[in-house]
Amino acid sequence: MIKTSSKRHHVVIVGAGFGGLEAVQGLASAQVDITLVDRHNHHLFQPLLYQVAGASLSTSEIAWPIRYLFRNRPEVQTLMAEVEGVDHGTREMLLNNGSRLAYDTLILATGARHAYFGRDDWEAFAPGLKTLEDATTIRGRILQAFEEAETTSDPELRSALQTFVIIGGGPTGVELAGTIAELARDTLAGDFRSIDPRATRVVLIEAGPRLLAAFPEELSEYTRQALQKLGVEVALGARVTECSAQGVVFGGYPLSSRTILWAAGVQASLAAEWLKAEDDRAGRVLVRPDLTVPGHPEVFVIGDTAAVAMSDGKFVPGIAPAAKQQGKYVAKLIKQRLQGGSVAEPFSYRHEGNLATIGRRRAVVDMGRLRLRGTLAWWVWKLIHIYFLIGAQNRLSVAISWVWNHSIGYRGSRLIMHGSTTNTQPHVTLPLGRGTSLD
Repeated sequence: MIKTSSKRHHVVIVGAGFGGLEAVQGLASAQVDITLVDRHNHHLFQPLLYQVAGASLSTSEIAWPIRYLFRNRPEVQTLMAEVEGVDHGTREMLLNNGSRLAYDTLILATGARHAYFGRDDWEAFAPGLKTLEDATTIRGRILQAFEEAETTSDPELRSALQTFVIIGGGPTGVELAGTIAELARDTLAGDFRSIDPRATRVVLIEAGPRLLAAFPEELSEYTRQALQKLGVEVALGARVTECSAQGVVFGGYPLSSRTILWAAGVQASLAAEWLKAEDDRAGRVLVRPDLTVPGHPEVFVIGDTAAVAMSDGKFVPGIAPAAKQQGKYVAKLIKQRLQGGSVAEPFSYRHEGNLATIGRRRAVVDMGRLRLRGTLAWWVWKLIHIYFLIGAQNRLSVAISWVWNHSIGYRGSRLIMHGSTTNTQPHVTLPLGRGTSLD
């Protein structure tokens, strides 16, 4: 069993995402020992993953080694491991290497994974975007598709290779569609001889009536029009019923594509299973108002893993600002407990707004009464994201990359790191015109 040598209160935090890191930072002044457990050795700035997938940024610009972040915090120990269960009786966490990790207080901030709505077999054909591995895999598939299109003489296969399908019209789907369209039409326009990358089709499929359902309708409509100006085909009210190596079927029609990307839904981690706790349909643990697990005040669940009810009956959204607020709240509550003070007020979520970028010089920002779109929103989006990056060096690196990319359209991270990832079985292509609206 893994133990700390100190007799101080031991806080175990699982997950080095936004919520987990915020909890570690909030406990900096507390007399506690902290063990931070994550399956990876890095913290990932997920909002910019799509830019790695679209070859705009490198992996090192949006991820940082966890040990480096806390090198000056001797009370913080980092373990690279995966959780397999929690023993409430002994207050121990079971790790995948067979060891047990004792805790006095446990914080689970283990995030979410892709949800395929009962069709997990689709994952092999339509990868989602949650990790660095996902981003580099998607980048490889996109670039490999152009390389294979350049070498084939089969017009139907070439068309399928130059057709990119994104399923899901939330922020991730919108951002992926925009960046792929710009990659094809701007960055790669003069790089090939047998194909014209500008003839690439990007099709964004959304089952609901509009894009960006969490945004006001006027911003959703602006997003649709902006994507269409980029050449993206937007299909609204269209449900995907089949997904395979040959392409997709949506609205009853087949569409040939060798690159399908999933941005349609997420499911919480296995925390509810580890804790044997009640969960909702998305697998999120139904926590108490103070973010503890019912019956276990020593166990907190935060971020995408937690179902936190608000005063209006809705759940706190699974976004980075919410996770950060929860991490800060839990750290404050733990310190109050250790000091024997009064119990903190129930967690109250403060909505800080929604942002999504559509492409170069286009974005939408919803901050309640303040609603922005277009170039101004794009600058606000950039400034906010640079602000939340860790460290001045990373902020400068990303800023320089963006200035370079957006001034001349060059993307320097166009490296294929593995072999072919596309399927080259020819099949029939749906005759849908490039740039046509499907809504």
